[in-house]
Amino acid sequence: MAAEGLHAPENCPPCFNCHLDAFPCSHFALCNPYDGRCTCSPGFGGDNCSIPVCGALSDGRDRPQRKEDEKCQCKDGWGGINCNVCQADHICDSLVPSGKNGTCYNGGLTVYENFQQCDVTNRKILDTLGPGQPPAITFSCNSQNKTCDFQFWVDEVESFYCHLDECTFAQELQNDGIVTTYKCPKIECSCIPDRMLCGKDGSVNIDDFLAEEIHGPADFICDENHKCTFEEPAMNELIMDMFGDPAIYLTCQSGECLHYTQVPGFVRPPRPDYTMAIILSIGGVLAFLIGLGVAVWYLSRKPGSTDHGYIVLPDDETSKLMTEHIPATLMFKQMNYTIGGKEILNDISGLVKPGQVMAIMGASGAGKTSLLDILARRHKSGTIQGQIYVNGRTVSNEEYKRVVGYVDQEDTLMPTLTVYETILYSALLRLPRDMSFEAKRYRVMETMSELGILSIKDMRIGSSGQRSISGGEKRRVSIACELVTSPSILFLDEPTSGLDSYNAYNVVECLVTLARTYNRTVVCTIHQPRSNIFALFDQLVLLAKGQLVYSGETRLLNPHLQSLGHPCPEGFNMADYMIDLTMYSGRSKNRNGLEDSSQQPTMEDGGIGTSSSTALSGSTGSGTPALGPDGQPLLTRASKLDARERDRSRSARARKARNTTIGIDPPSALYDDSDAVEEEEALANAHLQSLVEGFQQSTILAEVEQEIDTAIQAAAASSVSNGNDNGMSSPEFQQQQQGSGQEQPILFEKAVATYQRASWWTQFKILADRTLKNIYRDPMLMFSHYVTSIFLGLLCGALFFKVTNDIPGFQNRMGVFFFMCALFGFSCLSLLPSFAHERILFVRERANGYYSPFTYFITKVMFDIVPLRVIPPMLMGLIIYNMVGLVDGWKEFGKFFLVLVLFNLTASGICLMIGIMFEAVGVANLLSSLIMLFSMLFGGLLLNKESIPAKLSWLQKLSFFNFAFEALLVNEITFLQLIQKEYGLEIDVPGAVILSVFGFNSGAYWTDLRNLGIMAGTFFTVAFIWLQFRVNERR
Repeated sequence: MAAEGLHAPENCPPCFNCHLDAFPCSHFALCNPYDGRCTCSPGFGGDNCSIPVCGALSDGRDRPQRKEDEKCQCKDGWGGINCNVCQADHICDSLVPSGKNGTCYNGGLTVYENFQQCDVTNRKILDTLGPGQPPAITFSCNSQNKTCDFQFWVDEVESFYCHLDECTFAQELQNDGIVTTYKCPKIECSCIPDRMLCGKDGSVNIDDFLAEEIHGPADFICDENHKCTFEEPAMNELIMDMFGDPAIYLTCQSGECLHYTQVPGFVRPPRPDYTMAIILSIGGVLAFLIGLGVAVWYLSRKPGSTDHGYIVLPDDETSKLMTEHIPATLMFKQMNYTIGGKEILNDISGLVKPGQVMAIMGASGAGKTSLLDILARRHKSGTIQGQIYVNGRTVSNEEYKRVVGYVDQEDTLMPTLTVYETILYSALLRLPRDMSFEAKRYRVMETMSELGILSIKDMRIGSSGQRSISGGEKRRVSIACELVTSPSILFLDEPTSGLDSYNAYNVVECLVTLARTYNRTVVCTIHQPRSNIFALFDQLVLLAKGQLVYSGETRLLNPHLQSLGHPCPEGFNMADYMIDLTMYSGRSKNRNGLEDSSQQPTMEDGGIGTSSSTALSGSTGSGTPALGPDGQPLLTRASKLDARERDRSRSARARKARNTTIGIDPPSALYDDSDAVEEEEALANAHLQSLVEGFQQSTILAEVEQEIDTAIQAAAASSVSNGNDNGMSSPEFQQQQQGSGQEQPILFEKAVATYQRASWWTQFKILADRTLKNIYRDPMLMFSHYVTSIFLGLLCGALFFKVTNDIPGFQNRMGVFFFMCALFGFSCLSLLPSFAHERILFVRERANGYYSPFTYFITKVMFDIVPLRVIPPMLMGLIIYNMVGLVDGWKEFGKFFLVLVLFNLTASGICLMIGIMFEAVGVANLLSSLIMLFSMLFGGLLLNKESIPAKLSWLQKLSFFNFAFEALLVNEITFLQLIQKEYGLEIDVPGAVILSVFGFNSGAYWTDLRNLGIMAGTFFTVAFIWLQFRVNERR
């Protein structure tokens, strides 16, 4: 049964096997030695490769065979009898290795495998066959095998075919155009039985002729108009004999699917020549740097003052400040100050009148500076209680700050400015808005002359380690910055600190002269002045551990102490005696049994005696210095110098008096026993309390408080007066005061004279001028930014010179962009010490009302950040863009620079914000560096965006490196075709594809710019808000 199942059914044809002679392969196809099947050439199928196939060449082995007596219906884009000839580019994509950029090449030259469909144009052949049987030829060649196949068709029915071998293919330019030539030395042909020209219906049969006579060589020649000729010696003879033509003439349509880079004659468009652009960009940048250096050199050596000629002022401006000035009497009553539960000041009262100088004295920690700050209404962090009056009236903080000046203990000046410029900027920013520039300049020169610094007006302030003006001169410049505004009240904190005795005396003498000459009120703290300096003060406030020991006229101090049993010994400096008295007096008296000297001290060497009611020589009973015939105080400088000599001659006697007469021992002489120490402290506190209570019960304090109350009542009566237009007190009140015998206060309509200072625009111009001067007079930071940017631009340009449009070129582009972002980001760290150096200056100038924080902030951004942090990257980008050979086009060039500008503004905003928020430069530097590194990590180069965990992906939204880096790449790569060499081809890879591989969005350019703008705006806004509300004076 099994054997019967193996028998073939009846009438079953034998299986095809090309190894058998009965089954030959048509078209000279090769027989597969393994399966006995014929290997058909493209366009033919069937067991023996004799049946034309249809569809499309791109279908491969799945092409449908043409049915008998039918013609092929080719797919779109394909033509020819057997659908081998391409007619459109897009159909070739599936036939090229890259799957894209396919091109249908119809130039006729065989590159890999070419197919042609030709119509026979021999007239005699056409006439012989008749109009219903058009002859045609299909011709295909394979360059790798060096073979061609030739088929002759009549009415799309194949008649005979030929196989050509050892073929060569060439294309050359001749006089009549481009000629394509195929030369094949060997050829063999065969007829298809019972076909036209092969014995069909008794027609001509050239079977033997093809087999015996056609051997080659054969030539196939086409011109650029697709006119072709097929020649073979025997066939030419046959054609001549039968049809009268020397060869077969054809009109051909060729087609071969190639990658566009494989098309003969294809040459990639040359990259733009950047040579001239490189020369111009480098030359322009170097010319800019040289020009900048020359400008800085010229401006840095230009004198600070404009000229040395006369200043002509209108008559109405020569004495404008004096005529509009209202003398200010400063009064304070029961001032208390506590901080952290600790009492710093307790019930401090006093007053100082115009033309007087008040000294606030006391040992270290007595509360001198705290009292001065409170009187000047500086920002204090503790709790303040008490009343401060000006001419008997309360004044708002805004008005008060406009009429007072404050000189800090430490001189905070801009080192790059000259003396004249420093004082001039103070005048321009703070003097009345309607005052002319010449009048302000005149006031500056006048102030410098008054303080004796006119001779150094063109010298720079300088800084430590540099040659500059002396300490005394700096102190007078600081005072001049306040005096130039002609303040009604001037406060000075330790004006003689750090000065030698001569310069200290000169400073105080200038203050006294200015107070009396211009009827100003001066209040200062001072620590143990010399006797001749002490003698210059009109009013004195003596503090000890926050308690008021004395407040009144200086000339009445010694009588008051004498009334308490503590007169100043003869020849002893009163300033030293007061400090000793409040700190140690009374100790040794109890231990050593030494009594205080009962000798009546007299006024010598600045000491204040009680031998007369006018203890100070040349002083009147009212405390006003007596004047001579020339209008000058009788207490001349010569007499003070004589007093200084007497002080030196009695120094030994004074030292002896310190330890004997007063009975003061140094702390080391105290008993070691703890009980004894406690007893000594109790005695010292009891002694201090006796001094405080003694002054509280004195008539001096009562008179001071009575005078304050009188001024307050007079001011109150003046404010409610109805019939007095000049603002003076009412006649009834004046009568009442005259009846009381008290000195009448002069009252004005306003407590102080205020005026409008410089506008915001004026402040902006002045601060811009000052900032630029500070930059070009200290050019190392500026030139370091510019030179570094240019040098690194040239270095990067050399390393990445003419980057290629391939995958390595893409990597190089990423590298240069990331390097630029990293360089510019970390370069912005130089902003941190820049603001740190200006912080104290800003705080003090803001407290003194020089300008608004907004004006300073805008000036800082425009004339510090832009010149140093925006322009250098643009210079570097100009060099790199052309040397590296980035994408061509003005639009892309502008977008590249737009990214650089926004990135650097964002980085500068971060550094400025951190520099403002953190006062310590080290902390600010560390935080800024960490932020830069964090932003770099999520920039898109070190970490692929697609690999970031979903829960942490939001962190990349905080990276400004990410936005800038992506925007630069998108602008450069999106429309760039990158070349990748694979399969022996130069495959074009769209830049957008590469960007997507790295996680970048090719359409995110404007989104990235928007995000950069938002981040920059946010950082600058936070920086300004912090500057406005947090960076202020806190004492």
